[in-house]
Amino acid sequence: MSHPRLTPDPDRMPLKETAQIGRGVVNLLRKPNGARDRQLLLGTEVTVYSREDGWAYVQSAVDGYCGFVGVSSLAKPQPITHKVTAAGSHGYQNANFKAIDRCALSHGSLLASLGEKDGFINTSHGFVPKQHIAPIEHFEDDPAQVAAQFVGTPYLWGGNSRWGIDCSGLVQAACRACAIPCGGDTDMQEAELGELLPDGSLPQRNDVLFWKGHVAIVWDEETLIHANAHYMATVFEPIEEAIARIEETDGPVTSHRRLPTAV
Repeated sequence: MSHPRLTPDPDRMPLKETAQIGRGVVNLLRKPNGARDRQLLLGTEVTVYSREDGWAYVQSAVDGYCGFVGVSSLAKPQPITHKVTAAGSHGYQNANFKAIDRCALSHGSLLASLGEKDGFINTSHGFVPKQHIAPIEHFEDDPAQVAAQFVGTPYLWGGNSRWGIDCSGLVQAACRACAIPCGGDTDMQEAELGELLPDGSLPQRNDVLFWKGHVAIVWDEETLIHANAHYMATVFEPIEEAIARIEETDGPVTSHRRLPTAV
């Protein structure tokens, strides 16, 4: 059975247009002016099913998630050539790190190059330092290391960016950077991500541990990384301490899964 967040509403599908997110970070809402379910980053491709009263009903090409964004946040598709691989970056007015910045860019933002100049990639959102980006074909091979880039990022329910992220957003960012398909919510991730391990399996780097409504990535046999509301941030935490603390409020670990080898 399809997940309700991944199934377009048949009553909201008069159109089927392709667009891209044209702003740094955009909330994907359950309904117009409603609750945030997830966020979409600059350059993310979406299918637009309807436009009404300033709102567009869209489906993300990243993970199939459906929801509402402001029509003004959409842009015409451009051929994506690069992605932000640093935790965050900026687009500057010209190719100079002292120049005024035009926009902030989170890890995972997608860009279309208009050329290179003085160590910067020129884009429609400004000049971006080459040290902060990589060609779109580039992938990492260590999800835990990607997740570590977000340590200190504020916790944000439904967040997907360097400016605010939640537990499933962190796991998705780490997996996407390593070409591992990953859903947007913990229930999607727990149902499909990697290989389910038997109870009592020893944790190893890049395993994922699930609780009811929560997920964390294993850094090593004693430590995990997760975005959580207890610390209101993405943090390293001893595995035993995290399990004991979370068990008091949300119950025991519900599954232990092992990520596939990154491509």
